[in-house]
Amino acid sequence: MENPKKILIVAGEASGDLHASHLVEEIKKIQPRTSFFGLGGPKMKNQGVTLSCDLTKFAVVGFWEVLKNLFKFKKIFGDILKKTDEEKPDLAILVDYPGFNLRLAEELYKKNIPVVYYISPQIWAWGQKRIHLIKKVVKRMLVFFKFEEELYKTHGVPVNFVGNPLLDTVKTSMPKEELLRQAGLKPGVLTVCLLPGSREKEVKALLPIMLKCAKIIKGYLDGRAQFLVLRSSSVKEEIFTKAVNNYSLPIKILTGKTYDGIAASDFALVCSGTATLETAILATPMIILYKVSFLTWLFIRMMIKIPYIGLVNVVKGRKIAEEFVQFDADPEKICDYVIPILHDKEKLARLKLELFSIKPLLGPPGANLRAAKDIVDLLNNY
Repeated sequence: MENPKKILIVAGEASGDLHASHLVEEIKKIQPRTSFFGLGGPKMKNQGVTLSCDLTKFAVVGFWEVLKNLFKFKKIFGDILKKTDEEKPDLAILVDYPGFNLRLAEELYKKNIPVVYYISPQIWAWGQKRIHLIKKVVKRMLVFFKFEEELYKTHGVPVNFVGNPLLDTVKTSMPKEELLRQAGLKPGVLTVCLLPGSREKEVKALLPIMLKCAKIIKGYLDGRAQFLVLRSSSVKEEIFTKAVNNYSLPIKILTGKTYDGIAASDFALVCSGTATLETAILATPMIILYKVSFLTWLFIRMMIKIPYIGLVNVVKGRKIAEEFVQFDADPEKICDYVIPILHDKEKLARLKLELFSIKPLLGPPGANLRAAKDIVDLLNNY
């Protein structure tokens, strides 16, 4: 019988925590005696990962926001390195979160611990110089998108395209009518959902904009519209209720039913990020919003190298969901675009049809299992 293996695993945000938890589950199915420790969130903890810290509680976005939390991150970083020296893992899995994880990969490389990187840093959008560091310190890059595999292969980085795990996780659990009934909303009424993100900072930035849009939409449609706010459990409920209470709207807050809520909606206002792909997989027409602090925006404008910010547009290679970024994330501008669409059933149907083209671009289902097999193979043969 082989000696039990030990893996360090680090994820820093709600989406990374979710993907990491599924990956741990699949690895344990293949090699049950494998143990895990590291940094992550509640979903990883539920899979038996021994966590030094719930890193998802400190999820921040933007240059300025990271600076304000620098001391906190330095302590977490130092603590996990000490824990690594104590535990002596056979392998490390780093999940997304490049500002933290690429630095950690450098330190693990010095300790001769092989690093598998799961969910590539978005070097195709910005920071392509990072690819040289990745080539040096990462033993295997496991990517979600075919174009990422091609980019890494061009630079000689060991890489596997495993497909996108969202194809396995984005599923509904009830019919549209049942979801609306549970939410206290009416069937047959135009339903618009708001997805303001999974980080407190982005929710505070985007939810008020989305709610102002909802108020304008309600006015133009003579009350023939209802609204769902889909809350991420990683953000305090009071932040949502406080914002919603400022508006007199037929609106409900739902927690833990994101996919059912998206599927039950006729249109969605979506924070840029993974949620755009989730919404596309469920074929709900959408617009994409993105807004950060002014200093962060200046930094991003200097660094970003691609014409789109929404993942659904990046994957498609052209704009199929309109983007309202920074200064364009204005309720009046947004509604000037959205309201004519909501009045036009044929336009809504065409947008929905366009989204059906996304799923085939994400690879076949079973991404976590393929990634787990790759990791176990590396773990046992390094």
